[in-house]
Amino acid sequence: MFYTYILLSSKSHLFYVGSTKDLKTRLLLHNSGQVKATKPNIPWRLVWYCGFLTEREAKDFEQYLKTGSGRAFAYKRLISVALAKDFSQGRKSSPKHDVPKPKAKDSHA
Repeated sequence: MFYTYILLSSKSHLFYVGSTKDLKTRLLLHNSGQVKATKPNIPWRLVWYCGFLTEREAKDFEQYLKTGSGRAFAYKRLISVALAKDFSQGRKSSPKHDVPKPKAKDSHA
């Protein structure tokens, strides 16, 4: 499984979009300063992710989210929904370093 993900910086409130095969390790790398692009804005919190069967699909969706229309889609449909869910569940704004396990797809959808 490959993942496209969106991080939120607790320091600067900027978002970062990336893709990876190992989401948990990648988040640890972002928060330990080992990723040059995200080092200045540590700590980062995972706000959204999606699994894909191929690396190409994950990379293609990452690239789409980095376009103008992709950013608009991400803010409207992914980020705002994820943050609203956080607030409705009473979560604090402090970063979470754990990565939720992917849920099994519902075969009745």
